[in-house]
Amino acid sequence: MSPDSDAGHCFVSFVHGGAVIGRRTEPRRGRTVAGQVFVVQLLVLAVVIGVATALVVLQTRRAQDDATRDRVTDIAVAVAQSPATLAAVRTPDPTVLLQPVTEAIRTRTEVDFIVVMAPDRTRYTHTDPERIGKPFSGTIDRALAGETFTETFAGTLGPSIRAVTPVRDPDGRIVALVSAGVTRTHIGAQVREQLPMILIVAAAGLLLATVSALLLRRRLLRQTVGLAPGELRALYDHHDAVLHSIHEGLLVFDRSGERAEVVNDEARRLLELPPGAVARTDLPISLQRLGSGVVRDEMHVTADRVLVVNQDVVEQNGRRAGTVLTLRDHTELRDVMGELNSVRGFADALRAQAHEAANRLHAVVTMVELGRAKEAVVFATAELELSQALIDRLAGAVAEPAVVALLLGKVEQAAEYGVELTVTGDTLLDSTEPLTAHEMVTLLGNLVDNALDAVGRDEDAWVEVTVRRDETELYVRVADSGPGMSEELFSRATERGYSTKTDHHGLGLALVRRLVARHGGELRAGREPESAVIVRFSLPEPPPNESGSADGSGRR
Repeated sequence: MSPDSDAGHCFVSFVHGGAVIGRRTEPRRGRTVAGQVFVVQLLVLAVVIGVATALVVLQTRRAQDDATRDRVTDIAVAVAQSPATLAAVRTPDPTVLLQPVTEAIRTRTEVDFIVVMAPDRTRYTHTDPERIGKPFSGTIDRALAGETFTETFAGTLGPSIRAVTPVRDPDGRIVALVSAGVTRTHIGAQVREQLPMILIVAAAGLLLATVSALLLRRRLLRQTVGLAPGELRALYDHHDAVLHSIHEGLLVFDRSGERAEVVNDEARRLLELPPGAVARTDLPISLQRLGSGVVRDEMHVTADRVLVVNQDVVEQNGRRAGTVLTLRDHTELRDVMGELNSVRGFADALRAQAHEAANRLHAVVTMVELGRAKEAVVFATAELELSQALIDRLAGAVAEPAVVALLLGKVEQAAEYGVELTVTGDTLLDSTEPLTAHEMVTLLGNLVDNALDAVGRDEDAWVEVTVRRDETELYVRVADSGPGMSEELFSRATERGYSTKTDHHGLGLALVRRLVARHGGELRAGREPESAVIVRFSLPEPPPNESGSADGSGRR
């Protein structure tokens, strides 16, 4: 995508977290994803911490109220059950005996009041001496019934939590009541003493939340390359459109190079991959062995296609981010090039024949000029008979003209290289089925070329070709005087156009393997007694005729 396209982005693709993302080159529009997440997260955390702090304060106050109720109840019951209290209320002036004792207890226990009263509410004691002798303000009915209870009541000292309990004589009669209480103001002061610690903890939590939000923002900035949500959406749409529209196969692998994070439609078509996740092990063997390094314009042969493969390692901030593998389909191009190579081979053969014919013609003319006409005729006819004999033999044994022309051309080409190429006497080809004529030319041409490469320019180098078809199989054998290949080397050569030569792509045997696999044939190499490559195609059995025999004779 060009920089001035509608997207306005220059994409730098890499793998991170299962996505292909890019780097923008235009000014940012709106707040980044990281910034929005940071603001939202900070607001949410602040609200959560604020609510939690309020709940803690309320819980602290509730706990303080419960503790106060327990404390004032214990104090009131202790005073009521004291023998001194019972003895004092039986005297003519209980205040003289009770006031100093209750004030001492009140001071020591830090409650706001302890009131001892008569059953008719008359106070015997009070924090404020002026209120002694006046009626007690509060509920006493339940205490008069013999129950100890607590209540929150707005008395003379303000709202307070108080406990009221009866004082009984030995006969069980209620002779007085005791009330102890703590004002709400006092309880609030106790809660406020704990508030600074609560706020410190809340502030520490908010600070920790802010730091974590900042760290998350930093991570998101790095992962999203500082893009705004709209930019990310546009980037995704553009990438998705590009991945589905380009006519090259594209696979993007993760850091390990074993799992494909992105596979476009063309890659699935070229490699015949099923829908779903794709691993390196799902690819053809040659691509599995490709490794994770940089590859430039390598030819790879699958069962049905010839692919040009490129691979690049993508780095981000100096670290490996993934591997990008691209595939281009060169199947038709290689087929055209195969035909072109065949035509070129024919042309080379014609050129060699023309060159040889010119030499022979020059020799014949010279012999005539020297008056040796008879010898000139014998020389010319002998060469013609040898050439014509080969043509006649091949034309009689091979029914396909293209195969005949190929073999004649390869004989001339081998002769030019100083290699003796022979077609065995048992060669007999009435049809190229199950192959087409073009496929047979491709098969034979690549096998012969491979053999010529193997023998090189050695003295006494030779290549032998056998092509035979009978009722059961199509048989092709190309032997040579070369060293041959081991099973491992032959397997590598047929898997991915591997070649021991350095001056060509080495696709010959790989193309042969693809053709053989397509027709369900057998391809093997041997080195005993000589180096040879053998191809076999099994033919279906002919259906029996109406008389029940294959030859119409009625015999089985």
